[in-house]
Amino acid sequence: MPEQVVVITGASRGIGAGMAEQFAAMGLKLGLCARHQPTPPAASTAHCAALDVTDAAAVDAFADAVARELGPIDLWINNAGILEPIAPAREIDPVAFQQLLNINVLGVFNGSRSFIRHRRQHGGGGVLINISSGAALRGVAGWSAYCASKAAVDRFSEALALEELEAGIRVLAVAPGVVDTEMQATIRASSEDNFPGVERFRQMKASNQFNSAGFVARELYAMAFDPARHPDTVVARVANEWEQG
Repeated sequence: MPEQVVVITGASRGIGAGMAEQFAAMGLKLGLCARHQPTPPAASTAHCAALDVTDAAAVDAFADAVARELGPIDLWINNAGILEPIAPAREIDPVAFQQLLNINVLGVFNGSRSFIRHRRQHGGGGVLINISSGAALRGVAGWSAYCASKAAVDRFSEALALEELEAGIRVLAVAPGVVDTEMQATIRASSEDNFPGVERFRQMKASNQFNSAGFVARELYAMAFDPARHPDTVVARVANEWEQG
C-alpha cells in the first residue's frame, strides 16, 4: 500500500535510519524525527524534524505537521532511546538515570499519546510499535536503568493495547534483536567491571550474529499489516535473521 505513512522517532542514525531506508524502498511516506534532524532517504517522500521526544508539545506539533503534509499516519514506531549509563546502580549518577527514563519511557509515552490522539481524530485504526528489548524480560548487571525502562515500555504497551482496543488501534512492544549500531559499539567498549556480560556481545560481533535494520523494518511491517503475521501477544520479538532458512 504505497500511500501508507509511517513515523519513526530516533531516525537520524542506527536502526531508525536503516528502517527509514527500507520503508522508503517499499514506497511508504515517512515522518522522521530525532534530536538532530534526520536526512531523508533518497527519492523518498518525507517530513523530517529535529525535536526532543521528552517535549510533549513538540511531539504533538510534529505529528500534526506530518499529517498535514503526508496524510493520516498509519504506523508510528517509537524508536528513540539510549542505553547509557552502563554501570552498577550504586555508581550511577541519579541525573543520568533520570535522563534515560525521560527519553526511554516519557519519550515513548509522548509519541504514543500523540499517535493515539491523532488516530482517534481519524476514526481509529492504525498501529503503534514501541521498540523494546530482551533486557525488559530479565535483569542484566550494569544495565539497571535500561532494563527498568524497557520493562516499563512493555507494561505500558500492554495497558495501551487494552485501552485502545475499542478504537481499533493495535499496540505492540517489539524487541528487534541485536542490530550492529553505535549502541552496540558502546556496549562492546564497556569494561567488565561496568558490564560483566560484555564478552557475549564481542563474540556476536566476531560471528556477525546481527539483524539488519532492513530485516527489522520488514518484520515490523509484517507484524503491523499482515494478518497472518500478527503476534498473539502485545510483547513480541523479531526473529534472528541469521537463523532464517
